[in-house]
Amino acid sequence: MQKKQINGKEVINGTWGEVWFDGEYMAEVTAFKAEVSIKTTAVARVQNLQPGQKMTGLEMKGDIKFHKISSFIMKKIDAALKKGVMPVFKIVSNVNDPDSTGSERVVVYDATFDKLILADWETEKLGEESYSFTFTDWDILDFIS
Repeated sequence: MQKKQINGKEVINGTWGEVWFDGEYMAEVTAFKAEVSIKTTAVARVQNLQPGQKMTGLEMKGDIKFHKISSFIMKKIDAALKKGVMPVFKIVSNVNDPDSTGSERVVVYDATFDKLILADWETEKLGEESYSFTFTDWDILDFIS
């Protein structure tokens, strides 16, 4: 069996990542993560001490982190929450490293944030914000071949 070697320059560099939040480009983003966890239930089987597993649901969560340069997220969430409305958002992530073999673009739908940060700062520390979110659906728009 022949071992395949990777070309180090083809490893995706997150520096080339970018995010659109409800259609607005967010140059201040420093990290983005969206993941789908598979929920399973154990299934007892005759003549077998090990249970099988049955998929019984999905859990979609993510995190977004960015430099604090504006009140962008605060403004998006504040007004809706005060009206008793849960705001939902569409977030598109793209990572397109020019030294790799392609780009990877995904969109998450109905993203809702778990909190609203009103103030978070510290002396001699650059401002940043980090939000966790959940979402209800996704599409993979571009794959790396």
